[in-house]
Amino acid sequence: MRIGELASTAGTTTKALRYYEERGLLDAPRRTNGYRDYDESHLRVVREIQTLREIGFALEDTRPFVDCLRAGHEEGDSCPDAIAVYRRKIAEVEAYLAQLNVVRDELRAKLAAAHLRRGEGN
Repeated sequence: MRIGELASTAGTTTKALRYYEERGLLDAPRRTNGYRDYDESHLRVVREIQTLREIGFALEDTRPFVDCLRAGHEEGDSCPDAIAVYRRKIAEVEAYLAQLNVVRDELRAKLAAAHLRRGEGN
């Protein structure tokens, strides 16, 4: 399929696909006429990238998953490097949640103090 077909099927833009190609995440063999020629394996790669991006992965973080698919695995998270990225991302999320809990607790304390100063209780 050509780039427009892939973009349409994947629900993205040709610009995004060209960017993935530029970043080395999507390899596009070319026909003799110069058009890119994509197949179902490329669609799987694009969908893997999209899925990971939707849950907050940076584009570069998708690389181990893409490499895993390119190596012939059924799932992008079948390889140790992809599992390592999951672990790292979970640690990042947990650290962020801990920070948010501190902020929430500080805000609650400030709200309670403000209510007390105004004689309102809660």
